[in-house]
Amino acid sequence: MAATPAPPTAPPKPTYAPDRPEPPFPWLRPTIRIRLTLLYGGMFLIAGILLLSIIYLLAAQAVHVGNELPFKIMEGSEVKVYSEVCPNLATATGSQDQFNAALNACLNHQRQKALDDLLSRSLLALLGLSVIAFAFGYAMAGRVLSPLGRITRTARRVAGSDLSRRIELDGPDDELKELADTFDEMLDRLERAFTAQQRFVANASHELRTPLAINRTLLEVHLSDPGAPPELQQLGKTLLSTNERSEQLVEGLLLLARSDNQIVERKPVDIAEVASRAIDQVRAEAEEKGVEIRGERGLAVVQGNGVLLERIALNLVQNAVRYNVEEGGWVEVRTEIRDGQAVLVVSNTGPVVPAYEIDNLFEPFRRLRTERTGSDKGVGLGLSIARSVARAHGGRIIAEPREGGGLVMRVTLPV
Repeated sequence: MAATPAPPTAPPKPTYAPDRPEPPFPWLRPTIRIRLTLLYGGMFLIAGILLLSIIYLLAAQAVHVGNELPFKIMEGSEVKVYSEVCPNLATATGSQDQFNAALNACLNHQRQKALDDLLSRSLLALLGLSVIAFAFGYAMAGRVLSPLGRITRTARRVAGSDLSRRIELDGPDDELKELADTFDEMLDRLERAFTAQQRFVANASHELRTPLAINRTLLEVHLSDPGAPPELQQLGKTLLSTNERSEQLVEGLLLLARSDNQIVERKPVDIAEVASRAIDQVRAEAEEKGVEIRGERGLAVVQGNGVLLERIALNLVQNAVRYNVEEGGWVEVRTEIRDGQAVLVVSNTGPVVPAYEIDNLFEPFRRLRTERTGSDKGVGLGLSIARSVARAHGGRIIAEPREGGGLVMRVTLPV
């Protein structure tokens, strides 16, 4: 006997509790504000100490250089003055006052040179410390804000319908951890809600399809009886038609519920091929109504679910054929790549549609000024399903009234 597989492990529970008691000293909590204040205050203090130390050393060196005599007295047959800083002292002649003035000028020149050297070296030290401070600050800011990146990456994965992801942020009990725990709690509730929705759709699919399938079988058996009265035959056909309409309504509602979610498994799908298949399914109905189907369909490959994308094209083409003029009607189906997006355009002749009624077309069970539930052309979910499927693929569908009557339906999907 094969061993039963272990049940899947439940996702981790968030550690954040909204109603947890406040700590006795809330001002001692290591919040982001306090940590950033201490971090950047400490960095400023360290940078200031380093800069003052460097300036002190440079100033001490400048004072030492500035206090040195810029000349030497050379003894010989006569006393001479030699200076590398002030070479004009060696040729200085004249009175004693002129000689002393030349010495003072040489001393002032040496002091100015020492101050210039101090200023240039201080600027270089400031530039070097600025580069180090910016690099260190960038690294520390990245370390402090790294939990935000983790939260963002998890949110992106969740946007792809992966609700099993959790942040599980470790570290101090600050605002970021509180945000991450709250986000984990929200994901846990969302996952339970989506799981309940999927379970409901599966159960509803079974519970609604089964009795309708049984009714259809019983009606078909009675209709196959050659001895049945004509009245019973007509009643059976009416009930069979009603049952078929109920099945279409159930299938449409279930598809609408499933298509509201993002598509997880995507494969390359050619929109032109999808549109051609939809046209093949509607061609017989179009020929019966005298509607011409035309248009060029260029290559337009997207990543998505082929069955759902075919449902978009089928619903649009069916509506274009069914809601058309009685004579001389046409439907144009075009596919192309435009501005980096795949575009499916379905245009048709038909009754004039007011612009303010366009939004009502995408509501379930609605059509122009009336409910669709009483129409024999469909169950009133075609455009609602098309819009949901387009959104699930990251695209959109736009309806515009056509000049002279009819509609222009434009579906854009990312390539």
